[in-house]
Amino acid sequence: MHTVVVGTSGTTPEDVVAVARQGARIELSAEALDALARAREIVDALAAKPEPVYGVSTGFGALASRHISPDLRAQLQRNIVRSHAAGMGPRVEREVVRALMFLRLKTVASGHTGVRPSVAQTMVDILNAGITPVVHEYGSLGCSGDLAPLSHCAMTLMGEGEAEGPDGVVRPAGELLAEAGIEPVVLREKEGLALLNGTDGMLGMLVMALADLKKLYTSADITAALSLEALLGTAKVLAPELHAIRPHPGQGVSAANMLAVLKGSGLTGHFQQDEAPRVQDAYSVRCAPQVAGAGRDTLAYALTVAERELASAVDNPVVLPDGRVESNGNFHGAPVAYVLDFLAIAAADLGSIAERRTDRLLDKNRSHGLPPFLADDAGVDSGLMIAQYTQAALVSEMKRLAVPASVDSIPSSAMQEDHVSMGWSAARKLRTAIDNLTRIIAVELYAATRGIELRHGLTPAPASQAAIKAAREAGVGGPGPDRFLAPDLAAADAFVRSGELVAAVEPVTGPLA
Repeated sequence: MHTVVVGTSGTTPEDVVAVARQGARIELSAEALDALARAREIVDALAAKPEPVYGVSTGFGALASRHISPDLRAQLQRNIVRSHAAGMGPRVEREVVRALMFLRLKTVASGHTGVRPSVAQTMVDILNAGITPVVHEYGSLGCSGDLAPLSHCAMTLMGEGEAEGPDGVVRPAGELLAEAGIEPVVLREKEGLALLNGTDGMLGMLVMALADLKKLYTSADITAALSLEALLGTAKVLAPELHAIRPHPGQGVSAANMLAVLKGSGLTGHFQQDEAPRVQDAYSVRCAPQVAGAGRDTLAYALTVAERELASAVDNPVVLPDGRVESNGNFHGAPVAYVLDFLAIAAADLGSIAERRTDRLLDKNRSHGLPPFLADDAGVDSGLMIAQYTQAALVSEMKRLAVPASVDSIPSSAMQEDHVSMGWSAARKLRTAIDNLTRIIAVELYAATRGIELRHGLTPAPASQAAIKAAREAGVGGPGPDRFLAPDLAAADAFVRSGELVAAVEPVTGPLA
């Protein structure tokens, strides 16, 4: 595992994933340490002046009008962390908390927050020690940053609250720090506020969602191609010249992926085999590249937003290069919240079109010769009837999850924070939507591969054969009499989730986008 070096100019999506999911070690660059020291000198100088400066010598939010005397400022910073650590509900996943902490470190290292170098180093040490603060599901409105989640992380820096150790056991944070040889932080002026005031949680979840969705969109192109084969559809609609005259980039990519999977197929284009010959395939088959492609273009836009945010220093107030410490509204989560909601909409539509293809495969009136529900002995066997029920239930939930969180706002802090983004909530529901989408694609894979194998006498594309072979080796069962279906579906889910589906076909097709 490589070491991620944190400088003053932000970080990359790849580094976020490496730290959050792969446990990559972290170092602060010399440039970052120097920037931290210079910014701290500015804060210390302002703290020594009699004039109040927000975040340095005043209260916070609606209480910002009170000037705090020097003897109470350490208590002020400690109190803001304790009082803001007010989350409730289930624990948030370890990878989300690690991303949250790493991204807060990224902003701290920019030199715009006024935090001491020693505080930043403690953040590094905690991440490298595998200590993960306990953060709860509810508490962020996505404005003034992800306040409650970040506060629970700051509690760990102070040696307070609870955290999960590298062994996965939750214990008092002070004990875990002591065992790792890490000295708890005693916060000084502005530091408590600087540790809380960022969009880091929603951004971390966005970055990981983009990584997951990129893989799922490729998987969905493969399963759409398998469904087209099983339905004896035509690959002519995937021709590059057709997509060139409507040049949405994602559409062209999805069509090219499907065409690569279908190369050499002996199943495509058999329209005349039906009692009622077709002129065109149904929309769920024919328009697969258009729907998946629109989602791909949404991913591209969301990545642009994420990369801008990863290059940002989100805090309030901020230390500017000319020595000013200025209040601002950069902590508002709207840019991130919008794309999180947009991704949930795109994911729901991708799940919906995949379910329609599955339903078509199971309906003897629309499957062009396949047995009802792909059953071995229809009537005695129910086949995949209820697998489609499960898929439909997942799609229905995804449609509910696609309702935007970012259009809501509940004023807080005595109307000082009177418009909030709900970006954290948008990120949380997107994670659920991605889990559901993975399962939906897995069900389509299960149905499509069975449908292909039931086309006796016709030879599927080499890439399809590779996918089917790998799926069967991974425990995804093929045609036959009814059996306990849940284990097969779980195996299909794991096969898609792990990336094995894509890995199985790429040796045949070459790299897919």
